[in-house]
Amino acid sequence: MESSQKTQPIARFVTGSTMRHVLTMTATASVGLMAVFAVDMLNLFYISLLGVSELAAAIGFASTLMFFTLSIAIGLTIPTAALVGRCLGRGNRAEAAEMGGASMVFMGLATIAATAAIWPFLRPLLSLLGAQGETLELALRFLQIVIPSTPLMALGMCATGILRGAGDARRSMYVTLFSAVATAILDPILIFGLNLGLDGAAISTVLSRVVMLAVGWHGSQIVHGLLAFPTAGRLRAAAGPFFNIGVPAILTQLATPVGNAYTMGVLARFGDEAVAGMAVIGRLVPVAFVALFAVSGAIGPILAQNLGARRFDRLQAALRDALIFSTVYVLVVWALMALFAHQVSDAFGADALARELIVFFCYFVAGRFLFEGAIFIASAAFNNIGYPHYSTVLNWGRSTLGVIPFVTYGAAWYGAKGALAGAGLGVIVFGVIAVVWCYYVIGKVVARGEAMKLDDLPPAPPPSAQSPFSTGKAATLP
Repeated sequence: MESSQKTQPIARFVTGSTMRHVLTMTATASVGLMAVFAVDMLNLFYISLLGVSELAAAIGFASTLMFFTLSIAIGLTIPTAALVGRCLGRGNRAEAAEMGGASMVFMGLATIAATAAIWPFLRPLLSLLGAQGETLELALRFLQIVIPSTPLMALGMCATGILRGAGDARRSMYVTLFSAVATAILDPILIFGLNLGLDGAAISTVLSRVVMLAVGWHGSQIVHGLLAFPTAGRLRAAAGPFFNIGVPAILTQLATPVGNAYTMGVLARFGDEAVAGMAVIGRLVPVAFVALFAVSGAIGPILAQNLGARRFDRLQAALRDALIFSTVYVLVVWALMALFAHQVSDAFGADALARELIVFFCYFVAGRFLFEGAIFIASAAFNNIGYPHYSTVLNWGRSTLGVIPFVTYGAAWYGAKGALAGAGLGVIVFGVIAVVWCYYVIGKVVARGEAMKLDDLPPAPPPSAQSPFSTGKAATLP
């Protein structure tokens, strides 16, 4: 069965209903992401059962800082999916395999460098976010265990990019799903069974990342044969197109944690209860809006394959279908969150200010994702049709001009709730800009029949038979 997978049609998104492709890719990606986010929320729930408020706040600070390194991995997964998808759209499987291998090399080197760079500054960075006293020490200990495993997570994510580029939504889902299952099993054993507390949660995170990489490698290489180790010349040739998308994509991804860090810093002035409330919201949002995060990843490979196949007419249809889906989805989820706001607060044992912030978010601020979804989709479109710098400008504008003044004045006028509301209000302006701008760019692409140079890589040389990533006939298929 697995060998036949390597010989099936390689560009599945260039025909058929674009809405069906959007729904299929989003549904499968949502399952994997839901598992990860749900386990992450369960992790915080377990920690809250220990009855120490500083532990929940420590998780909040640590997660804010970890999101910076996660953003690098997400940013470099974007060119992986885009370039592998374009190669397959052109019908060149060998080139796609070498691009997959080059992407893994670039991802590994970049995240090792990032991990080494951030390690000496963990304590001052946590202090800068507002962590103090015992909360700071707990957050630091958690990060010292988890941060060294960042390259493992990043390589696993890179494998999901290869699988999405190939249109294999199911196996891309397996990467995150199995990792989440491992965490769900290990968390209670390590936190309670071995009485390791916060350290147990950190160790569980590291082990789950090992599982993520193993499952990702199996799908992208054993099943699809899309990991051919590139020669030095091929790496040099691949670096240009990869980082032309990757660097703006990283800058785009870093915009969100910058905005989140500023918001967290402002909320920290109102005490650990405010930070704990924000930590719960930070776990609640990915679970509640999982399909919104998934659709932004789903639309990329669909656009990339159609771009590679020069099916320009399908680009606008895919964008429209993604926006329709996100709007309907957010309205439904927002209604459910408002309905069960108090039950959510009760589940996490939140009280005082933490409870007030959670309920306020569910009633009002969650509506911001109507516009956040538009930003997600527009950013994915820009990254995959050759305008990654537009995505960078859009997201940095949203995370600076759309956050700093709104959060600052909101906190000054209405306290912690005002800061939370301000973070939501700024999104509205940039969500509208995102839709108008993206439709304008896609319209130009469709009108002139091309979005970018599609020959941004020279013809692929014959893959080496001695490639350590090459198995069987996978890399030599036409």
